[in-house]
Amino acid sequence: MTKYIAIIGPSDCSSAEKEDAFKIGAMLAVRGSVLICGGGSGVMEAASKGAHSENGVVIGILPGNDHFASNPYLTYAIATGLGEARNAIIARTADVLIAVGGEYGTLSEIALAMKMNKKVILLNSWRLQPARPAEKKPLIANSPDEAVEIAMQCI
Repeated sequence: MTKYIAIIGPSDCSSAEKEDAFKIGAMLAVRGSVLICGGGSGVMEAASKGAHSENGVVIGILPGNDHFASNPYLTYAIATGLGEARNAIIARTADVLIAVGGEYGTLSEIALAMKMNKKVILLNSWRLQPARPAEKKPLIANSPDEAVEIAMQCI
């Protein structure tokens, strides 16, 4: 069974976040997973490049109308024309999501995925306290290796 795993994170990220995303993308490709991402720069591009380096399949769910307004490491680019609303498609498409770092777009993907009962793994990402006790909580990883191991166990 093919696993669809999303890597979510900011387009403007640190070098450490890029390194983590690259490692995760490469490890997922080696394990035969399809990488889902927003198709842009930063964490998305680094994860795509990592998967591409291991001949993995990368699907970018783009916010705009142009298939070519994406990072160069995508296998397939899906131009949605939906802007940030495309985050719901990313969350719905993935079996599991791994957040690396994050800005508000990442937070929206985390929230949408949790609402859809998807497993979300956080690597140096958002950690919010719900206003009331929640049954579902994101899982915490302390390294790219741990993030991938947790993702594999979730499917």
